[in-house]
Amino acid sequence: QVQLVESGGGLVQPGGSLRLSCAASGISFSIYRMGWYRQAPGKQRELVARITNGGSSNYADSVKGRFTISRDNAKNTVYLQMNNLKPDDTTVYYCNADRLLKPLSKYWGQGTQVTVSS
Repeated sequence: QVQLVESGGGLVQPGGSLRLSCAASGISFSIYRMGWYRQAPGKQRELVARITNGGSSNYADSVKGRFTISRDNAKNTVYLQMNNLKPDDTTVYYCNADRLLKPLSKYWGQGTQVTVSS
């Protein structure tokens, strides 16, 4: 059974930092592209950042220079370091795992709430 379990969300003041973690089980983690997405109420889920199995990463323009995605294949975990958080970053963040080789597969975590407020 595949599980992606996020942690690290919470309430933080503007300008503060949080680190999200996503622990994966039931997949061959090292061959998956891992990502973080977020979805505000009434809006489409959007990509925040993702990292390939080779370590290449890309980011949404809105978070470039503030967020950093990383992965630890030994721990089957992907991280999202979020610095200089803004109120607009407030929403639910979801971990994603994509297998890009056949058979293709995609998995999602349950989400973790991030609230940026003074």
